Amino acid sequence: MKRQHKSNRAILVLECPWELDTDDSNRSSVLPFVEGIAKYAGDTEVYHANFYDKSSFKKALAYLCKCRFESTVVYIAAHGYKKKIAGIDIFDLLLEIGKYSKSSNITGIMLGSCFVGKETTSIQVCIEGTNIKWCAGYASSCEWLTGTMIDCSIMAALLELDDEDFGDRDNVIGELASALSPFSKTFVIGDDYKGASVTLEDSIQFVVQATGQGNRARTVTEDVLDAYEFFQEYESA
Repeated sequence: MKRQHKSNRAILVLECPWELDTDDSNRSSVLPFVEGIAKYAGDTEVYHANFYDKSSFKKALAYLCKCRFESTVVYIAAHGYKKKIAGIDIFDLLLEIGKYSKSSNITGIMLGSCFVGKETTSIQVCIEGTNIKWCAGYASSCEWLTGTMIDCSIMAALLELDDEDFGDRDNVIGELASALSPFSKTFVIGDDYKGASVTLEDSIQFVVQATGQGNRARTVTEDVLDAYEFFQEYESA
């Protein structure tokens, strides 16, 4: 009989094929990067499934949510445009994740997709009252490799937090700022809908819902960027 190995944390990767160029036949994937941070962090499992439309996303999510961990992050990695990821409305995706947030102890969502992070109001509405403590995304297009590295940094930092840590919004903001601090906020990470350049500080978006009665989901991007400055000063001292 096989002995079951059990870790305390998990990253559930739901990825749609990228087709970054004409020869990219499912070649590009965020999976090796995520597996790297999981090995670095230790005590972290990585589960991966591809999706292609709304139906396959729901099936993939249900399959990945069979196990329960002390802390689970859902990483959606797919092309995004306006309010949709891989052609699926972000509202529908977030509501579906919310259904599993308590049974699978999902504490965070990383949106590795262009533009959808701009929908902070929808994000707040969808995670309100769920077990989800944070969500991060981009309000512009996003360079694939750079965005993947930022995503991994954020997930690695937030997986370190436990239930008690999530009870303090400022603590979560500090961890997000720390995760962002190795990257230049003035780096041009992508473009807006009109093709104008957008820097990281104008693209990245964060929503936090601290644990505890009365704590509501709210956008904390400006707070994270303020805390980011502390880490720049600290590291250069």
